[in-house]
Amino acid sequence: MKSDGHRTVMWREAKTVQLQARSGRTVTSVWMDLAMAGMNSLRPGTVLDGEAVIYNEGRIDFAAAQSRAASGPVRARELAVVLPASYAVWDFLAHPELGDVRSRPHTERRALLLDLLHDVPPPVQGPEALQVDGFVYCDWSTGTSVTAGLIEGTTR
Repeated sequence: MKSDGHRTVMWREAKTVQLQARSGRTVTSVWMDLAMAGMNSLRPGTVLDGEAVIYNEGRIDFAAAQSRAASGPVRARELAVVLPASYAVWDFLAHPELGDVRSRPHTERRALLLDLLHDVPPPVQGPEALQVDGFVYCDWSTGTSVTAGLIEGTTR
């Protein structure tokens, strides 16, 4: 599922967290709220692939994510106060103990991801509800399920 956010890889290193856009550009400064959440809740050696998304009035707001992504660090911090970001994780690239897991089957990576994120609080959220009946998706801002059509770009 595409979450109408910005695809971002999150690296939790020993003393820092790095966020990188699909283009390869480092975007940690504009998603600092997500970097701080990763620093506080993930173990060093974790690498996740997902989307930085912003919820506004119960819906994913792509324009807000675009605005944040295009802003400088100071403006990004101001925007984060009003509309904090969530990190919708959908793949696991490196495990803190097992290392690179990209060559493992998706089902195994998903199980490892759900286990790793079991006690991780928002805004870092796993894909628990992505595949319910093929039409129900998780609202990462509240942890509840919503039906397709309530998220822009999804259909039933």
